Amino acid sequence: MKCDPTLNRAAQPSLAVKPRLIRHFFLPPLIIALMIGLGYAGFWLSEHYGIRSLGENGQRQLELHARAVESEISKYTYLPSLLELERSVSTLLSDPTAEHRQAVNEYLEGLNRRSRSRAIYVMDTTGRVVATSNWRDFDSYLGEDLSFRAYFQNAVRGQPGRFYGIGSTNGEPGYYLAHGLEEHGKIIGVAVVKVRLEAMEERWQRARLEAFVSDENGIIILSSDPSRRLKSVIPLSDETKEKLARSLQYYWFPLNELQPLARETLSEGVEKLTFPANSELDSDEENIRYLAQTRPLSDTPWNFTLLTPLQDLRREAINQGILVAVAFALVAFLLIAWNERRKVIATRLAAREALEEANNQLERRITERTSDLRASNERLKGQIRERRQAEETLRRAQDELVQAGKLAAIGQMSTSIAHELNQPLAALRTLSGNTVRFLERGQLDVASTNLKTINELIDRMGRITASLRSFARRGDDKGQASLGKAVEAALQLLGSRIEGTPLQLHRDFRDVQVQIDQTRLEQILVNLIGNAIDAMQAQAQPELWLEGEVFEDKYRLRVRDNGHGIDAEARKHLFEPFFTTKPGEQGLGLGLTLSASLAAATGGHLGVEHPVSGGTTFVLSLPLVSTPSAEPI
Repeated sequence: MKCDPTLNRAAQPSLAVKPRLIRHFFLPPLIIALMIGLGYAGFWLSEHYGIRSLGENGQRQLELHARAVESEISKYTYLPSLLELERSVSTLLSDPTAEHRQAVNEYLEGLNRRSRSRAIYVMDTTGRVVATSNWRDFDSYLGEDLSFRAYFQNAVRGQPGRFYGIGSTNGEPGYYLAHGLEEHGKIIGVAVVKVRLEAMEERWQRARLEAFVSDENGIIILSSDPSRRLKSVIPLSDETKEKLARSLQYYWFPLNELQPLARETLSEGVEKLTFPANSELDSDEENIRYLAQTRPLSDTPWNFTLLTPLQDLRREAINQGILVAVAFALVAFLLIAWNERRKVIATRLAAREALEEANNQLERRITERTSDLRASNERLKGQIRERRQAEETLRRAQDELVQAGKLAAIGQMSTSIAHELNQPLAALRTLSGNTVRFLERGQLDVASTNLKTINELIDRMGRITASLRSFARRGDDKGQASLGKAVEAALQLLGSRIEGTPLQLHRDFRDVQVQIDQTRLEQILVNLIGNAIDAMQAQAQPELWLEGEVFEDKYRLRVRDNGHGIDAEARKHLFEPFFTTKPGEQGLGLGLTLSASLAAATGGHLGVEHPVSGGTTFVLSLPLVSTPSAEPI
């Protein structure tokens, strides 16, 4: 039997090339298109189910935090109606004498302190405040006409007054609860409780929770992000903005709209929002996407909105899509390889000679590709070494930058310490020179006194450095100090500066024992009196007042000068570190910051007042230890 030689003959070149061209030109784009499509489908499914899971978890968080807000609001609802039971309140409204007003003021002050509200006050039917818990404060509500407030208008009609607004007296935000006070079925006045809700914002920030509360006008009144506060979540017409401006509910804030870059509604109360990223905090992200879930708050027209970031979910969905695309590519590669192998086997059965040639060509290709892979591997190793070297260089540079920052901080602290020790050193120089002259004259008693004073100044310098170390560790060093002794020590340290000026010093304070370390009190007084002397350099007749008074369980010392005063812009940054109004290198801007921190560490306070007559008054308030003496210094 003869075989047909045409069976073993290879196909014509034109017929063999066409299927290969089809595979090379159409199969890769098809595989790439399928990879992209399946990858997108995997990304979409992963994001969809991820958002559903986040939504379920966010719903629980939304309910939990919304109930917390409702609880915070509702625990004060009983307070206004409680005043209806107090006989002195109705007596004041019927007979508004000074004696009755004082009794109600003291009652409201105690009730406000016990309930931990911001303020409690009573208004007559005309809307004028007749008694208030903050009657002692300089910005007291007493006598204010608040008849334009919506909560008063509702309460005087016998309806519950619920209102969030910014106070017209001091610009402080608060939640107002009003109740009409009735007597014999007639409303004779209105009781109002003001509550601050900013504590919830602090809790949200500590819990790293992104949420906000919007009121009936769509204005954000509470927010974990301060930049969103007092912005509108809904578009406001010019007429509505003008109406809200006239009501002074939000003081003079512009009420700009919080406009997301994109908004997608998923269901009722659930949206996807996209906001521009903060260029300082989110430099790696172009935009930030949130899952916004909103729920109305009971007994109020407010809404609570919880924002859940979707950045991690989106990255995970992208990874899932990439995994699906890579898995498909791997399967397609395996299928193609299997198909090619099947063709190779079929070709081997059809023509051994062609198979041997193909095997030889394949071996050569494998060798070439192995060489290429080996070369690529070597190049990759070289790149890895270069990258490690670059990372090591970067790490060393970062360490050097950190060390440079430390050296700069040490230099600033050294300058501050030199400033604190310069005046004791000047006093030591003066006393030591006087002691030599007294010894030459034979006045041993005076020389002995100067030596004791020098010893005390040396001890003081040691206490100053120890106090600075203690303050750096933020310890609880609460000792006892004599105010009169501290004033004398401060004036002695500043003696060289006072002697060169015609300064007139007025003293009107008592030598009391206060709860603060003696050295720290002297340090505060040196800063305050030294600043007063600097402020009066241009005055022909400089005057300095040291006035004291007992207020509750604290003693207030006022350091007042008749200098040039402080301009309005500088007042905003007065207690900020490294802020100073002194020219050149005369000050570091640390004195007031350090003094305020030392006073606050003992439960005291350092404030500033700006008298109308001119000059500046710093008020130092410290807790008392003992009863003040009968005679002033």
